[in-house]
Amino acid sequence: MRLAHQFAIENDLVRGDMVEATEFPYLVERYSVQGVPRTVINESSAIEGALPEAMFVEQVLAAVGGRD
Repeated sequence: MRLAHQFAIENDLVRGDMVEATEFPYLVERYSVQGVPRTVINESSAIEGALPEAMFVEQVLAAVGGRD
C-alpha cells in the first residue's frame, strides 16, 4: 500500500485509496478481494498480496502497457 500511495503522491495521474475490507463488504465483492492487500489498476487488473517493490512496479507497468 505504501508504494501505491507513493505513486499517487508523485504523479497526478495516479490515485491511491485504501479501504478497510471488513467495513466495506460491497467493495470486497465488487473487486473480488481474496486477500489483502489487493491493488486494483484501472478497474481491469489487480495485484493480490504484498510483493517486493521491483515486482510490484513491474506488474503495474505491465498492467498499464508500460512493458511488454
